[in-house]
Amino acid sequence: MKKIFLILFLSFSLHSIAQPVAIIPKPVKMELKEGSFTIDRNTSLEFDSKLSNLRNTVSFFSNFVNDVSGIRLHQHWKNGKKIYLKIRKEKVIGDEGYLLSVTPQSIVITANDPKGIFYGIQTLIQTLPKERTNAALQIPSMEITDYPRFQWRGMHLDVSRHFFTPNTIRMYIDLLSAYKFNTFHWHLSDDQGWRLEIKKYPKLTSVGAWRADRRGILWSQSQPTQPGEPTTYGGFYTQEQAREIVRYAAERNITIVPEFDVPGHSAAAITAYPFLSCSGKQQTMITGGIYPKDYESTLDVGKDSVYTFLENVLTEVMKIFPSKYIHIGGDEVDKSPWAKDSACQRLMRKENLKDLDELQSYFIRRMEKFLNAHGKKLIGWDEILEGGVAPEATVMSWRGESGGIAAAKQHHYVVMTPGEPLYFDHYQAGPEGEPLAFGGMNTLKMVYDYNPVPKELSPDEAKYILGAQANLWAEMIQSETHVEYMILPRMLALAETDWTPLPEKNYDDFYNRVQQKFREFDQEGLTYCEGNFNVTFVPGSRNGKLNVTLQSEIPGAQIYYTTDGSYPGAGSILYNGSVNIDSSMKIRAVVVQNGIVKSKVPSQQSFVVDKVSGLNVNYQFPPSTQYMANGINSLTDGIRGTLAVNKYWHGFAGNDMIATIELPETETIHEVSAGFLQRYSDWIFLPQWMKVEVSDDGQNFHEAGKVKNDISPEEMQLLIKDFKIDFSSVPCRYIRVTAKNLGVCPPGHPGEGKPAWLFADEIVVY
Repeated sequence: MKKIFLILFLSFSLHSIAQPVAIIPKPVKMELKEGSFTIDRNTSLEFDSKLSNLRNTVSFFSNFVNDVSGIRLHQHWKNGKKIYLKIRKEKVIGDEGYLLSVTPQSIVITANDPKGIFYGIQTLIQTLPKERTNAALQIPSMEITDYPRFQWRGMHLDVSRHFFTPNTIRMYIDLLSAYKFNTFHWHLSDDQGWRLEIKKYPKLTSVGAWRADRRGILWSQSQPTQPGEPTTYGGFYTQEQAREIVRYAAERNITIVPEFDVPGHSAAAITAYPFLSCSGKQQTMITGGIYPKDYESTLDVGKDSVYTFLENVLTEVMKIFPSKYIHIGGDEVDKSPWAKDSACQRLMRKENLKDLDELQSYFIRRMEKFLNAHGKKLIGWDEILEGGVAPEATVMSWRGESGGIAAAKQHHYVVMTPGEPLYFDHYQAGPEGEPLAFGGMNTLKMVYDYNPVPKELSPDEAKYILGAQANLWAEMIQSETHVEYMILPRMLALAETDWTPLPEKNYDDFYNRVQQKFREFDQEGLTYCEGNFNVTFVPGSRNGKLNVTLQSEIPGAQIYYTTDGSYPGAGSILYNGSVNIDSSMKIRAVVVQNGIVKSKVPSQQSFVVDKVSGLNVNYQFPPSTQYMANGINSLTDGIRGTLAVNKYWHGFAGNDMIATIELPETETIHEVSAGFLQRYSDWIFLPQWMKVEVSDDGQNFHEAGKVKNDISPEEMQLLIKDFKIDFSSVPCRYIRVTAKNLGVCPPGHPGEGKPAWLFADEIVVY
């Protein structure tokens, strides 16, 4: 197994000020001094022997020093220099903080709690060489005061979609520990696999942990296991293995929060025990993203036998995991089987539940009551807010921040983990030249710039934000090296976001420290992403004319570009200000660092210039703040929307899009088009129709044309459709475009009856 101690090999002069130290996360306060402390064979590690809870930390550091140098630290040695570990009351640093004082004669780590001592040790480790060395082990003289900003500093790993061995889990825990995370969210069940041995229900692992091998097939095209087909792909953790991993994590100050996703995402459990579903029918294991139409992944929450099953499972789980939190999922529940199930309907009548959301809330509350009775707390994804959140539940906000904001305003504790930017299964660069990811783009800088406390919260409400967590879903990830690549270096950015005070954060400084960590990754044989060398195109306008700003998140890098379609390089146009967009064109650009083109492929962006490009857009119903694309004028910024939901689209939940554009002067027009997106799985539907109206005064409009949608709202294929209206040339000063929202999600859709989304982009006028 790899020993993951991510540290920096620095050379220090004993008689000069030390080089800058690349400590991540950045300490609250650090002052470098002259000289250094040298660990040698006469160095001792001193602590109060009565503090037995420090022994794991002492062994941890002693073993590290021995591994890299062959030196064995003494305990209570009279001769030589000393490293002191002290527990005493220091109000300023809290439970997890520490004070670190390094002089040429001694090292003193002081904390209120053994956790703080451990974090002080991890800071020392980041100043020492990683590999076996005969060089002097020198730690720069310095004074550090350090403590975390948030109490929940988490990373998640999905082992259901693809199973990872206990060695990989330990590697993951080592990485978390090195950067002062304290929570590992272990996603142990989902539709594609159940991963923990439950002795009372052996089929959960003998059946639910195995599926047909579909490696080499795209996740979205992976068909379910066929009857009689061998189920050879999968795996599970025995209870003994899980306990050992819990112990291993605890020695590194990591609490493991287990997740068993219910009542949805439960296909693996239902395959093992069909009585858990509404139909009770036998089914085979799902292997990827394709689900047969009659497939069931939701538990029948109307049956008492289902609650008995869950309580028995959780009873075994709680004996393995000492965490005060148990994660029960609660996300993306397909409630449609409940509407037809007699047991669910009886329960709704008995409990006076008015709809299926309240039925889900009943389920969550019942689970919380059971957990609370056993001294545990329930945590779930933000869908547990639907129908009313359970009294003491903690909410993990993943669908943006809105769920977390709503929960905090109700005085429920919240862990922020929005898909943008904290889903690490999304691309961090490219996507050209990058390993296949689930989608989206969450770069290192996006993660670093994230603030877990939304501006919508008052100071009192902000106290309910426990911290932030990144999630690594494994649909596209099958190996340990791929796991490493997707979290490195982004988890370092999250570590600093969760630990370092907001005023002390500085991306350029952080980026420079990360570059030094890359040398360590190379020495350790870790796989990582060197960086996002894409060029970002930010459209704008000046005096009604389009322009574009080119940006790179690489500090100090240069951007070179072309507008004639040629391949850009260091000999192309050097970007030094916004570029005017006078006609339709394609800009291609690369990032150059130290004279070397770092972009794997050029970034490129096409611009469409028409009569309304760069003009202001006024809406009757403003777009959702979650989908503002490049700002309020995204419909006229010259950039067409793509299949990526979070880019370039304006989203309207339940409302029509009614957009009015004023031309600088009266123009003759004859054609208007607008693009719309259909993404059934995300509740996004094409409009029922689009019409164009024109006016001379902005008050009196008359219809110039209308076009109906000819694609079914039940079409599941992801698509973009342009609605185009041609008409006789007409002079006008104002143009109004209306797109009729579907209103609500159609029958049979998981969101049936809920507001439908309308996604619009780029109005083009000729």
